[in-house]
Amino acid sequence: MPEHKRKVGDRGQVTIPKELRDRRGIEGGDEVEFVEVNDEIIIKPPTDEERLAEGYRKRAERSRELAEEMEEASAEATGHLGDAPSWSE
Repeated sequence: MPEHKRKVGDRGQVTIPKELRDRRGIEGGDEVEFVEVNDEIIIKPPTDEERLAEGYRKRAERSRELAEEMEEASAEATGHLGDAPSWSE
């Protein structure tokens, strides 16, 4: 990960490098959040409800896909090996 250095202006202003803005989808007029974590300052796009909801939708869809894949694999294994024996102690 390349470092990007910038000077802080007299009024505390810093320009976010274009490469980073493009990669993160930050455009002029957008708000960003400043988060202090330990000895670092993190600048990030704000987490809004729609962006958060979209993340949950993607995760739920991927969970459904994985469940379907596991069901198919389980059915295939049962076809080759038969039903699992009942376990008793």
